[in-house]
Amino acid sequence: MPQIPASPRDVLTPDALAMLQRIADAGSFAAAARAAGMVPSALTYRVRQIEDALDVLLFDRSSRQARLTDAGRELLHEGARLLDEIDAIANRVRRVATGWEAHFTIALDGVINRATVLELCGEFLALEPPTRLRLRDETLSGTLEALTSGQADLAIGLVSPATPMPGLRTSLLGQMRFIFAVAPHHPLARAPEPIGDEVLRLHRVVAVADSTPRGNGVSIGLLGGQDVFTVPDLPAKLDAQLRGIGAGFLPECLARPYIDSGRLVERRVERDERVFQVSYAWRKHATGAGKALQWWLTRLDNPATRAALLERRPS
Repeated sequence: MPQIPASPRDVLTPDALAMLQRIADAGSFAAAARAAGMVPSALTYRVRQIEDALDVLLFDRSSRQARLTDAGRELLHEGARLLDEIDAIANRVRRVATGWEAHFTIALDGVINRATVLELCGEFLALEPPTRLRLRDETLSGTLEALTSGQADLAIGLVSPATPMPGLRTSLLGQMRFIFAVAPHHPLARAPEPIGDEVLRLHRVVAVADSTPRGNGVSIGLLGGQDVFTVPDLPAKLDAQLRGIGAGFLPECLARPYIDSGRLVERRVERDERVFQVSYAWRKHATGAGKALQWWLTRLDNPATRAALLERRPS
């Protein structure tokens, strides 16, 4: 039966890459064979196997010296990176065995202060954990769903479920007050206060889209029959209201600097004051929390950290 040629995966082993590097360093097959304690013909055969599998020439044999071709140089360059990655994977696997999660994803509602989150990420990564850290931007019920669907390990935002969910733990981060605000040139800036629903319904509201992929999601502050301009996130909502495209409720910590500078006007409405509970949630594990989750829960238990996550700092 004819011999089936080896595939690149069969021949590109760490040992083979090291052998090719020895040939390049020695400058000849004979010198590399002597250094490796091999018969030169055996070394040549192995190189031929690799070249046949890749369908390229790795060494220029037109002279007595073994000079790398362009393809050979590229293979050794990428091979060195691959060997480093293998070493890194081995180190990560050993450290994960000590209790660190391999991956840790945090779902963040748009109301959470991103600057504070990134400061915490910097502190976490300074520990040089084996954990790959990822942040997800979510909105409203999408934040909790990222956790319950297994796409996140920790969720921070408006994540307190209406009814208790088995296996889910939550803790209060704090309260966030929302205020009704419009641009100074918006018609509602001059409407008599308190503004009733019948007047609000005549004007476009700016709403943030719920990031949940299932169902219609949650909407806050919308009236039946009201024109709605939907934007993807809270910064876009703020920008739209600054431009006078529409009106709506904004977190007071976000709107206050613009109100103080005159770029937004706070208006009283007949509706009840809007104060929301902002929390963080995580799944309860039968084997206990991993070290990454433990670290984040410890930091979130700090009152100063909680306050910083709910404030908006001047940009």
